[in-house]
Amino acid sequence: MSEGAANGAQAAEYVESMDIERIMRMIPHRYPFLMIDKVREIKPAEGAIGIKNVSANESFFAGHFPAKPIMPGVLLVEAMAQTAAVLVVHTLNMIDQGKLVYFMTVDNARFRRPVVPGDVVELHVDVVRNRANVWKFTGVAKVDGQAAAQADFSAMIVDPPAPPSAE
Repeated sequence: MSEGAANGAQAAEYVESMDIERIMRMIPHRYPFLMIDKVREIKPAEGAIGIKNVSANESFFAGHFPAKPIMPGVLLVEAMAQTAAVLVVHTLNMIDQGKLVYFMTVDNARFRRPVVPGDVVELHVDVVRNRANVWKFTGVAKVDGQAAAQADFSAMIVDPPAPPSAE
């Protein structure tokens, strides 16, 4: 277990499935930018598997590409990052606290096969390490057991910005 997760992970338990309502209590993303529909498994401080059901109605297909719809690779990486954010919030028991998990780096991104309408993407995310509020992950987006995309990435937990004053 990584050093920074040790305390938070004691309170967090293994989760077999997490629905969209709970996910939306954990991360601030909303349609059209919420890229995960479910989290199938969370092992606190270790890893998670998110699910993205790719529909022909996704807003990005209007421009990418109208004659041959393909989910943009950067959105697969974003879906992995959102799965990682849910993992961090669950691990540290921060649900309903409004914390944000910001992307910091993306390395070694590879895109292996197109993701198209009708695909169910499994987003396998594993914790590489964490120190204080910075977490490093490795992720693979799979369709039918085959890698569609993979990347290493890091994120930082931050407090949301203060609302503007009424003065």
